[in-house]
Formats: sequence, structure tokens, C-alpha cells
Amino acid sequence: MKIKSSHGLAEWVAVQDPVEDTPDPASTDIRRVLSSAVRAQNLVILTGLGTSLCVLKDGARAAPTMMDLLSRIRNTFDMADAVDGADKDSRWKDLLTLANVPSDTEDLEYLMSRATMAAEFLPDTEAKRARILLAIAEGIIRDEVDFIDDHVEVPIHEAFLRRVARRSSRRARTKIFTTNYDICIETAARRSGFVVVDGFAFGSEAQFDSAQFSYDVVRRSAGEEKSDFIENLFHLYKIHGSIDWEFNPTTSQIAKKSGTDAPLLIYPKSTKYELAFSQPYIEMLGTFQSSIRAPNTTLLVVGFGFNDKHISEPILAALKGNLSLNVVVINPDIEHASGGGEKSNSYLSAIRELIDNGDARLALIAAKFEEIVPLVPDVIAETELEKHVERIRALGQKHG
Repeated sequence: MKIKSSHGLAEWVAVQDPVEDTPDPASTDIRRVLSSAVRAQNLVILTGLGTSLCVLKDGARAAPTMMDLLSRIRNTFDMADAVDGADKDSRWKDLLTLANVPSDTEDLEYLMSRATMAAEFLPDTEAKRARILLAIAEGIIRDEVDFIDDHVEVPIHEAFLRRVARRSSRRARTKIFTTNYDICIETAARRSGFVVVDGFAFGSEAQFDSAQFSYDVVRRSAGEEKSDFIENLFHLYKIHGSIDWEFNPTTSQIAKKSGTDAPLLIYPKSTKYELAFSQPYIEMLGTFQSSIRAPNTTLLVVGFGFNDKHISEPILAALKGNLSLNVVVINPDIEHASGGGEKSNSYLSAIRELIDNGDARLALIAAKFEEIVPLVPDVIAETELEKHVERIRALGQKHG
């Protein structure tokens, strides 16, 4: 684990074991940065794939990486070829040919983008073939990201929410934006007794309505006029869709439906930039942009690689225009990605250069999600509701 900030003279400082009573400089700096973040008047969190990779299912990693998805699509095509017989054309080779990409390609987004574009210009027969193969690939992606069930534990996400989503009533509600399709955050919230405002109305027919984000929840005792804001509530914005969203073409409404066969997702291809400016995504991106331009705001970025231009550009623009915006970026390979080399990320390199030039608002931390969560301070005492939820959970585990 390492940190780069102006407090460390803009150098990467690695966490070391403390020597006797002398605190480790890197650990101290990381705790300082995270403590300042959770105490900010406005806390905005952006999460990506890196926050789901710690989830285990049957002892193995549950969430697929982009390379995993690429491999599983190819394997599915190969198995289908084997069932059809050796004399059949290879579906994988067919997709590569239609997309006109090299046979050794390792970029799923590039492959799907090229295939989508080719389907618009190829002759009818080939275009139909490209759309069929793309539909199969998208189905595989849907199946692979739908990995949460009642037997999958999400303790890291639960601990994270307890540290960042419990806020004083004097501070704004935490806003969590995520590019992930999965329901790790929602599951952690449900199991920890948090209320999630995600744009869907409370009730059996949960339909998306952006006005929901302007509502709040209060506690009001019988016979009392006074009401208090509940402690455990946060806003969740899924800016690339969710595995449990479904679009109803008859009503033109988006509903929340667990187990849907047609989830509303922005798939990894170039058209995601265009789709991001349609409903409901445009509402969420607009909120994201306005949130990081608000005074006294901290943006905590965890597990997001800055590879989505429609998200990264607003962050860089806000850094330039909002002097009261603090940004903390956490990713295990961030030292290499921000290095300024040929394969480095231009947005992360820009943040690194600002730190090198003495910008005290910024910090880069090379760490995994599961490594950083224990270092986030728990600034609000555990509520009676949380204690009750834990007691009930322990009782249920004890009695099966």
C-alpha cells in the first residue's frame, strides 16, 4: 500500500510496519486523508469494478474482470461450435472477422464497439450475423455480473457503508455513484439496515422517478411533533444501469425487477457514451457533475480506472474550476497508471502532475478496496438500529 500526496513531498510513500512507538508516515497520511474525506460537508463517492473484486462465491472471486468476460464469451462460442460439429465456422473467428479486429485482441470494449459499428454498415446477411453474435455476448455479460444471491456475503461493503454512509444530520447525505451493474451495495445496505434512495419509489411497484432523490426519511415518534432525520441513509446512482432494472416499452417506465431477463445496462462499447446521455443516465450524470462542483466537497474514487471519458472529463473539469473540491483516488495499480508513460491514463497523470506541483487537495492511494476499508475512520457511533440488526443476524445464524 502506498500514498502520493503533497504532505509526502509528492513522492510515493509505502506503508511500513511501525517501529516501536514511532507511527508510520504513510499510514498516518492515509488515515489523515480518509478522515478528512468522511468529515467533509459533502461526500461524493465514485466506485468501479475494483470494489466488487473482493466478493467471493464458493471460495472463488465472484465478479468478472473485463478479461474474464472476454474469455467466457470466447469459451461459450467454442463450446457451441463443438456441439454443432467441427465442420461449422467458428463463432469467435466470425465475430473477429466481422469486427475487423486482430485475433489476439484483449480489449472487450474495442471488440464490441467495432462489431456494433460493423452491424450498421455491413450487408444485411453479415450485419444480421454480427447482431446475433453481439446479442449472445451481451447475454453472457448479463449472466456473469448477476452473481449476488442470499448465500454471497458482502462484509467489506457493509463495513464501508457503516463508515461513509452514516452522517451527522448537519451534513449532506452521502452520494454514491457506481459504474457497476451488480447489486453489492444494495445487498450490503439491506443486510446492514441502511435505507437506499436510488430513484425508485418505495412500494411494490418500484418505478424510477428522479424526484425521489430530493426526498428524505425522518423518524417521528407517536404523540410527538418533533421529527429527526434517520442516520443510515444514502443516495445511490447507478450510472451504467443495474442488473435488476427493466424497461417497460408499453409504459416507457423503468422498473426494478429482480431476476429480469432483459436488464437495462450500458454495455462496454463505444455507444455507452451516447447512451449515457439518455434517461435515466443523463439525470445521474447531471447530478454527479453538479455534486462535485458544490463547495466543500470531497470526491472519493475507489476501484475506478478513469477509462470512461464521460465520467473522467467532468472530474478533471471540476478540479480545475472548484478550488474547494478535494479528491482521493484509490486503486491498486494507480502508481503505474498515473506514471505518465505510454500506457498510463491521461486523467490520472494529470492528477499526479497537480500533486507534483503542490496541490494539497489531492491524494493517490495504491490499495485494494478490502485493504482501504479498515483504515476509513468510523466517525459516528454505532446506532441502536445497527446493534439490533447485528443481534438478529447472530440469532438467525445460531438457529440456522
